[in-house]
Amino acid sequence: MLRLVILCCLLAMAARAQSVAAQTSPAEAPRRPEDTPAAAAPATPSFEPQPVTDWLAAQVELFRRGFSCGSMDGVRGLQSATALKAWQKNEGLRETGDLDRATKEVFKLTAPVLIEYVFTVPDLTNVRPVPATWLGKSLLEALRYNTAVELVAERFRTNPKLITKLNPGIDWAAILPGQSIVVPSAEPVIPDAKVARIHVYLAEHVLEVVDESGRVLFHCPVSIARNVEKRPVGELHVVVVIPDPNYTFDPEVFPEVPEAQELGRKLIIPPGPNNPVGVAWIGLDRIGYGIHGTPDPEKVGRTESHGCFRLANWDARMLLKLSWVGLPVMVDE
Repeated sequence: MLRLVILCCLLAMAARAQSVAAQTSPAEAPRRPEDTPAAAAPATPSFEPQPVTDWLAAQVELFRRGFSCGSMDGVRGLQSATALKAWQKNEGLRETGDLDRATKEVFKLTAPVLIEYVFTVPDLTNVRPVPATWLGKSLLEALRYNTAVELVAERFRTNPKLITKLNPGIDWAAILPGQSIVVPSAEPVIPDAKVARIHVYLAEHVLEVVDESGRVLFHCPVSIARNVEKRPVGELHVVVVIPDPNYTFDPEVFPEVPEAQELGRKLIIPPGPNNPVGVAWIGLDRIGYGIHGTPDPEKVGRTESHGCFRLANWDARMLLKLSWVGLPVMVDE
């Protein structure tokens, strides 16, 4: 009798474990590198704050504090200077956008700038060339990363050119599990303060999340509509927050694309980092408008969209964590 009771308990535990696994690990969901972090060097036990002496260090530390520079490249570009100005304003410093003496006195590195990253098997299963055609995209299960460089660049918010520069001699076409590389370490911290609203500044191509006092909790570059008449101005509100969305390709929206005219029908494009709206969709209370990611982070803030507000995927993921249905979105000229 005792044996029978024990056997029944074991069977029940196994069934429960199988049920939980099925709920938490859907087989059809595309895996991201963020879902399965690669092996990295052990964290530094203690790190004394150090002065920021160059622009790569500045970009890394700004990201950690919630001030995105777009794709990190180690160069003082417009987006990096704008992010530094926003941080300087928060700290009550003169908004120079430069690493001046007053800024360096309070702007210190909180951790090493570079860390080691080791490729894993799950990483490399996410590398799969994306078809050039809309029809080809629609036939895939997910739109993952074209190359290992693209995967690492997005995972670490970095321009692909900087990744290759930091790792000379790497054969990126022949990456295997266990290959180690050097990457920037710029993991942002989710702010504790309550989010009050989102501001989109059209002239500056900047998006900011603020608290009730107006203090900036998150800052990033944004692409806006090419046509002025498609740029909504005034107060909008978040109506839906969707991670890893699919995308409906409508030929009527892309009259300039020859393939669209040949297809003559809508297509459902699967989710993934190379989806046209990236890895996040934050829908607004104006039909067809939203804030979303993009498969081309290096172009954010530099090129324009068909109408929505476009962010780098890593910034879209951060905004996803901060957004809630009903959140005001103020669009300022």
